[in-house]
Amino acid sequence: MMSEATLLVELLTEELPPKALPRLAESFSEAVFQGLARSGLLGDASVRRPFATPRRLGLTVTDVRAAAAPREVAEKIMPVQVALDEEGRPTPALLKKLEARGIPVEAVAGFERRPDGKSEALFYRRVEAGASLDDALAALVQEAVKALPIPKLMRWGASEVQFVRPVHRLTLLHGTRVVPGSVLGLESGRVTRGHRFMSRGELEIASAEAYEPTLLAEGKVIPNFDERRADIERQLLETARAQQATLGEYADLLDEVSALVEHPTVYVGEFEPEFLAVPQECLILTMRANQKYFPLFDEGGKLLNRFLIVSNMRVADSSHIVSGNQRVVRPRLADARFFFEQDRKHPLESRLPRLASVVYHNKLGSQFERVDRLERLAGRIAQTLHADAGAAARAARLAKADLVTEMVGEFPELQGVMGRHYALHDGEGEVVAEAVCAHYQPRFAGDELPQGNVACAVALADKLDALVGFFGIGQVPTGDKDPFGLRRAALGVLRILMETPLPLDLKRLVADAAAGFKPGVLTAKEFESQLLDFVFERLRHQLRESGAAVDVVDAVLALRPTRIDLVPVKLEAVRRFRTLPEAEALAAANKRIVNILKKVDEVLPEPDIALLQEDAERRLFHQVVEVAPLVRSHVENEDYAEALRALAGLREAVDNFFDHVMVMVEEPLTRRNRLGLLHMLAGLMNRVADISRLAPQ
Repeated sequence: MMSEATLLVELLTEELPPKALPRLAESFSEAVFQGLARSGLLGDASVRRPFATPRRLGLTVTDVRAAAAPREVAEKIMPVQVALDEEGRPTPALLKKLEARGIPVEAVAGFERRPDGKSEALFYRRVEAGASLDDALAALVQEAVKALPIPKLMRWGASEVQFVRPVHRLTLLHGTRVVPGSVLGLESGRVTRGHRFMSRGELEIASAEAYEPTLLAEGKVIPNFDERRADIERQLLETARAQQATLGEYADLLDEVSALVEHPTVYVGEFEPEFLAVPQECLILTMRANQKYFPLFDEGGKLLNRFLIVSNMRVADSSHIVSGNQRVVRPRLADARFFFEQDRKHPLESRLPRLASVVYHNKLGSQFERVDRLERLAGRIAQTLHADAGAAARAARLAKADLVTEMVGEFPELQGVMGRHYALHDGEGEVVAEAVCAHYQPRFAGDELPQGNVACAVALADKLDALVGFFGIGQVPTGDKDPFGLRRAALGVLRILMETPLPLDLKRLVADAAAGFKPGVLTAKEFESQLLDFVFERLRHQLRESGAAVDVVDAVLALRPTRIDLVPVKLEAVRRFRTLPEAEALAAANKRIVNILKKVDEVLPEPDIALLQEDAERRLFHQVVEVAPLVRSHVENEDYAEALRALAGLREAVDNFFDHVMVMVEEPLTRRNRLGLLHMLAGLMNRVADISRLAPQ
């Protein structure tokens, strides 16, 4: 029985990148754990516990063996026909191989013969000693370090060692014993450091199990990221309640702050109420992005002149911490107020000429030229929607003007938001101002959609212009590279059309957007078809991600429906159709029809009733003619479920046709007439979706 104990691995570093810390910790601990597993050093119930603070990456693993159990291995020697002569005696080749491997000749009698590919080979079974933790651990940790998702490495001092930040200490403990080894140029030990200011000094870790309690009690460090995050969140919520306030959205900032502190304590700060005259989005962004403070809000979501500070110090008198943070944030708020006041001196309209010097893309012109395209396209889309085309055009004209304001220059995240505030200040209508703000939506997966047809028209124009423009000059996303955010733009178009929903034709929208560019700008061949392929692929992925069945999605999208707003209704109709008892047989028959028609390279005629010879084909013809008007009526009324239900009634006639009628007969008129009947049937059956995609593969 191998001795088992808890293992501790810790790298003590300079401050690690906060936004990457949780990912680094998970990657490091998982890689070390899997390395131990591959080496046979884990017990049956081993559990890892990751640690990550601004200055350390580490983990403990329970029930780690000092050495892996011996294992029997089967070593291939060589093919039998090469190893043994006709009388079964070892050949010179085998003897040479045995000598090189140090295997006695007498062992040949015990070699195992078994198939190896197309031939038979000799295998030598032997017991191999298990891996030693002392021999394996440092290499496993080094491999885990190399595998970390680090975009940029650095060197320090005279060393050639590279890591994301300088590393100062390496701790490797198995129970109470230091495991010898070197990682990143550091020899292992048992000494670490706690909090920069609150720790009692350097900490000698008695055992792997004592690591976390020692850091907590003597080092004033909460080493586990999730527990530290939970502690900060608890303090934030309790303090906010005590202030009779709420925190708003705080999850992303909480993750970042959890990676900046080791011993978190929450304090309350405040700023002068007169700063609240500045739009609260500016103040919120200043506090969150620049200072890592948590703004406080009243129950209605209105910003208060108070905020929460997550400090890395716990002191009896916090006044100097609070006053210091208040002193730091005040100039930032003053800057925001100054930018806001200066920007309002110049109407958005007056800023438009400055967009002529802002390059959108060297092949697509300036932002001013783009505004001209957006203005015309947004007006056209709004007109199609029977919305206020003038308001849409006006919003599109002003949509990019805030890019040349002082506030957006300082805080690019506020583009659109500041446009709305400045538009209202300039006397623009509420609809125009809201559209200026909302035209960037949705900015990311799950983001809100623009509200109202005017805002949707401007948002669609913005995204369609980008998609058409970049595809038109051959700048197509490849692999993971999408520098112009075209995948996001395509998903935005799809979500607006589908979820609002809007009765707009995607192909027409693309053509209208392309018409806005000057002749000779869009030079890529067949870019419109390529763009539609790209958008449909995004739609396919999005629908599957939402939980729709793969075959149902494929059936609907096989017809490339350009009315995206109708796709969810068609999906539901096909889903319901698939539950009918007739569905499987009809899908199989439709697949058979599709395969037959694929082989035909001529234009097929309408079936001639006079050429119908068999009762089965006459019956099918009459039923198709009878049901066709009903199906067409349901489709025109967008009642796709009833259209498919009506088609289900054809099942018996279709089955009977294929049981009793040969389609590909030699007589050409009869053959073409029967093919024409199948062509008519396929056209009717596939008005909603290609139901052949529902047939079992």
